[in-house]
Amino acid sequence: MEIDIKDGIEKMDFPQVTEMLAKSFWSPGIKLDEVKKGALHSALVVGAFDSNQNQIGYARVISDKTRFAYILDVYVEEKHRKSGVGQKMIAHILDHNELKDVYQWLLITKDAHKFYGKFNFQSLSRPLDWMEIRNERPQR
Repeated sequence: MEIDIKDGIEKMDFPQVTEMLAKSFWSPGIKLDEVKKGALHSALVVGAFDSNQNQIGYARVISDKTRFAYILDVYVEEKHRKSGVGQKMIAHILDHNELKDVYQWLLITKDAHKFYGKFNFQSLSRPLDWMEIRNERPQR
């Protein structure tokens, strides 16, 4: 199967992206306006499209495009998983010209450590240096 990786908000099928993300464990029930707002305020949005130009994957990056980038909302439709779609999206992100100066990449994963390890991601080297504010998720 031929997969086309595209970036840019104007190329995304946001109703489809919303449907995909709403099925994920990290954003169940997410609404279209929230997905669009997140994409609008991202440094990069990436989509994977099948040969019929149906969107089958999505990912986005929050970044200052200099020192820091955070990859999130990485999702591939279940029937297309383990076929290289996710790898193509992550490779596209890491190789993107607008992010070439970034030297600290971060992401959070519950179940894909092995997958991201292929791209040299590893556990935090100094986890005790990190802090967070964790508020209750808004009702959807």
